[in-house]
Amino acid sequence: MVVKKPAVKAEKKPVKTIKKAAPKKKEVKPVEVVVEEVVVNVPVEEPTANAKKSEYLFGLGRRKTAIARVRVYKKGEGKVTINEKDLRVYCPTADLQGKVLSALEIVGQTGKLDIVVKVSGGGRVAQAEAIRHGMSRALLLLNPNFKKPLKKAGCLTRDPRQKERKKPGLKRARKAPQWTKR
Repeated sequence: MVVKKPAVKAEKKPVKTIKKAAPKKKEVKPVEVVVEEVVVNVPVEEPTANAKKSEYLFGLGRRKTAIARVRVYKKGEGKVTINEKDLRVYCPTADLQGKVLSALEIVGQTGKLDIVVKVSGGGRVAQAEAIRHGMSRALLLLNPNFKKPLKKAGCLTRDPRQKERKKPGLKRARKAPQWTKR
């Protein structure tokens, strides 16, 4: 015969809960701060956007890796400044000076406009032709009728020729090492 044991009921133990104390609030005392505003009315004449644009005409010129940022000022005595140096100092040869000033000579504006140029990259010849390109673009903004003579002289065409990159396995862009039969 099988005797059944009475089922033992497990007593439930009470669960202890831990109450965390609420953080104490710091008392903030109000502080009075006195700020005085002083307004000074000074008449300042700021040029409008149109006035700034009419001050000079901008042209960007490029040749190979040379980039010239050209500013043509409408009022001037014919000074040409390149990288904060005079034209005769920056371009010592007559050939380079002729390339820089050729756009002005074509349209007949020599000695009437001041020109300030920032040029970088390339060599002296590429820089001179980049300046001519940028100057021609700026002169077009001065008078659209200059387009025909400048285009005919080739001053508005960007010369895109650049050095070809070196290829792997070759000495230069195309020159291969000497070939041997055996």
